[in-house]
Amino acid sequence: MISQDVAPYAVRRETARGRLHAEEDAPTRSPWQRDRDRVIHSAGFRTLQYKTQVFINHEGDFFRTRLTHSLEVAQIARSIARQLQLDEDLTEALALAHDLGHTPFGHAGEDALKLCMKDWGGFDHNTQSLRLVTHLEGRYHAFDGLNLTWETLEGLAKHNGPVKRPTPYLFEYDQRHHLNLSSYASAEAQVAALADDIAYHGHDLDDGLRAGLLALEDIAGLPIVGPALERAMAGARTDDRYERERRIRHETIRQVINVLATDLTQQTRANITALKPESADDIRNAPMPVVAFSETIARENKKIRKFLYARMYRHWKVNRMTRKARLATTEVFEILSEDPSLLPDGWREKAKTADEAGRRRVVADYIAGMTDRFAMDEHRRLTELSMLG
Repeated sequence: MISQDVAPYAVRRETARGRLHAEEDAPTRSPWQRDRDRVIHSAGFRTLQYKTQVFINHEGDFFRTRLTHSLEVAQIARSIARQLQLDEDLTEALALAHDLGHTPFGHAGEDALKLCMKDWGGFDHNTQSLRLVTHLEGRYHAFDGLNLTWETLEGLAKHNGPVKRPTPYLFEYDQRHHLNLSSYASAEAQVAALADDIAYHGHDLDDGLRAGLLALEDIAGLPIVGPALERAMAGARTDDRYERERRIRHETIRQVINVLATDLTQQTRANITALKPESADDIRNAPMPVVAFSETIARENKKIRKFLYARMYRHWKVNRMTRKARLATTEVFEILSEDPSLLPDGWREKAKTADEAGRRRVVADYIAGMTDRFAMDEHRRLTELSMLG
């Protein structure tokens, strides 16, 4: 048996709830190491390399993709989990899997599919992540999906808190494999969720500065970011303008991430001390999230998020690409829904045997699994006469 040095309130192997389809334990890996490994080897994880964050994938080689974002979230989450004596492997598995359901073109693609599917069960990337690991991945003889542990699936379903209005697929899956949707998720899942926020703030600021959508003077007045920038500028050691600005940018982002991660760890320790949890279920049944930022940092985070929405996510250059991405996603959906015979092998057979709602779900699944580049090529193949086949 692999040794486990975690706190009483962490998820523990002796109280683990297993998998929907029973499997023998691996002799050299914990259940959550195994989940992490299955996520990394999945087709959905590989496609994250070519799915956008803010910028469409072809716009630059150095901007974040869903894959690099997921790796950054995993690094931050695992570091925090270690400080809090949580299960690092479960935390990492959740961080790596949290974006598996994202569409091509980021939120533009998701918004388009959400509108296309509004009368047919809806669409959101959180449910799509669960759908992918429980149904769409086809790698094993014995079951569909990846057959992840209950604890990992619970974290995917509830990482934003209790689910009051589950989507149709989440409701249906919960009937087969009860995930206790009315409670909070484990501390490991809560850490992964807030590590996502930390990574977003850091790399979106970095990408915005790198792309020229933001300048250093634009972020100087932001809470957390402004003081970090001031410290970074004071410590600069070169007179070369380009090198100076590059290092100041990196040092600022590093300090922002450090401030957020440190605050989250300290506030969570204080919350744990007050709650005195003796098991993972005490964390789940707490009246509020146990993993949290301090009130001051939470308030300042909202200001940073508001700034990014106004100055970066809604920048006119980003808006142009967002509009094109929504239109392309919608057109591909409408064409394939009206004529499923245009779907490739495998998908075409699934659509042929489904009712109308099921057919549209097949099309949504097909599109959600595309990379940015494949989605653009597919749109051209379906709409341009010069693109045959």
